[in-house]
Amino acid sequence: MEAVLSRKEQIEKTATALFRTKGFSATSMRDLATALGIEAASIYSHIKSKEEILQRVCFRMAQEFFEAIDAAEALEGSATNRLKRAITAHVQVLTQNTEASAVFLHEWRHLSEPMHGTYLALRDKYEARFREIIRTGIDDGEFAVPDEKFAALTILSSLNWIHTWYKPEGKMTPSEIAENLSEMLLNGLATN
Repeated sequence: MEAVLSRKEQIEKTATALFRTKGFSATSMRDLATALGIEAASIYSHIKSKEEILQRVCFRMAQEFFEAIDAAEALEGSATNRLKRAITAHVQVLTQNTEASAVFLHEWRHLSEPMHGTYLALRDKYEARFREIIRTGIDDGEFAVPDEKFAALTILSSLNWIHTWYKPEGKMTPSEIAENLSEMLLNGLATN
């Protein structure tokens, strides 16, 4: 049974869907009100602005990514195993809510200061977690990559398009996607 959403949660969910399909800039409060079947003025009794919704989506998703990587790194192990768990954690967050993932990955540019700067700092901190795992793997002789930042960006770029093609009813579960992507990203396509 699906939980009953509060009006604020309904507004956020509907706005997230609109931000994904139309983009943040092209979505008006009137569009949101129409989609919700209410008067535009009544939205303001629940939220201050559409940017407030964008902030809530972006920072909630950031928190989910950090919680997931924290859990993935809580277990000891080789850099390879830690990187696989980090990839799996990232895929799990992306596939739990593809609309919010798309907004988080693409619409953050519309955040105003100081939230824009805060978002960028969080993104850099998250990316640094992947770089650190890769650096450890280089130091331990597990990975042969010329630059850990390049490797981290390649991995994250590959993962961050999942929201464009993932379907819950598709051929692979999020766990299978994570496993396949981990194998491809860590081992390449060559046969040995």
